[in-house]
Amino acid sequence: MANKIKVLMVDDEERFRETTSKLLRKRGFATTIAKNGEEAISIIKDKPQDVVILDIKMDGMDGLEALTEIKKIDPDVQVIMLTGHGTSDSAIKALVREAFDYLNKPCDMDTLSLKINDAYKAKHHGTNGGDKNARDIMIHIDDYTIVNVDTTVKEAIKKLMDSFKSFVSSTRLMETGHRSLLVFDNRDELAGVLSIMDLIEAIRPAYLSAPKPSMADSVQYSSMFWDGLFTTQSKDIADKRVGDFMSEAPIIVDENANLMEVADLMYKTNMRRIMVSGNGRIIGIIREQDIFFEIANIIL
Repeated sequence: MANKIKVLMVDDEERFRETTSKLLRKRGFATTIAKNGEEAISIIKDKPQDVVILDIKMDGMDGLEALTEIKKIDPDVQVIMLTGHGTSDSAIKALVREAFDYLNKPCDMDTLSLKINDAYKAKHHGTNGGDKNARDIMIHIDDYTIVNVDTTVKEAIKKLMDSFKSFVSSTRLMETGHRSLLVFDNRDELAGVLSIMDLIEAIRPAYLSAPKPSMADSVQYSSMFWDGLFTTQSKDIADKRVGDFMSEAPIIVDENANLMEVADLMYKTNMRRIMVSGNGRIIGIIREQDIFFEIANIIL
């Protein structure tokens, strides 16, 4: 979206709110944080929000009280409540009747992102119905790890490892990350993708796929044959170019493409990623897990 969705993250646990807000920013949301209900109310008075993520259990003014006050200030703002385990579904639904939706902790970031987009649509279009389009579920290009065709495999792996370090998996928050790098050429055009499977293919010696005499089978697959091969081959590709091992660039769809069109294209081409374009340039990527979480969001 041209204008980023404004999200207010309210939680009295500092580490949780800081980490969640950071991950939401990486996904393209304009995120503000508040440490309690009182601060959230003050922020909304001065700076209107599209979506509020509000923890129910907080010291001082709890989430339910804050929800009531927030709705008095801005009846149209959409509020997603975060609840702990141990509260029955019927009690939750009764308590958060003014909220857009609720999520249990631990909180999955893919699901939370989907809920935020749904809440934004409800606020600005007054409906939860209808299919989404490619733009609604894509990962913004600025939030994906990018390398050049001349980047070494070692440098590329380090970048991908660095991206993993920002992902959190705890009892409170869960984040799934991408497992590939986008590769651009020296004209800043998308040249291909380097996936983990590409790296696995790269370390396999070519002769493993070559025709071989039947009598050599027993030697090739002995423990002596395999010993040390993985380490040697991995080291061998470290200083080689990413461009030598990358897969071809994914198919591109327009940002306004219907989600079923995207899913159908992904199925027919057997591709796990599809690029999204807008105004003549690449603006995002849709992964198979993004489609999965959208299906889960609708069914569950």
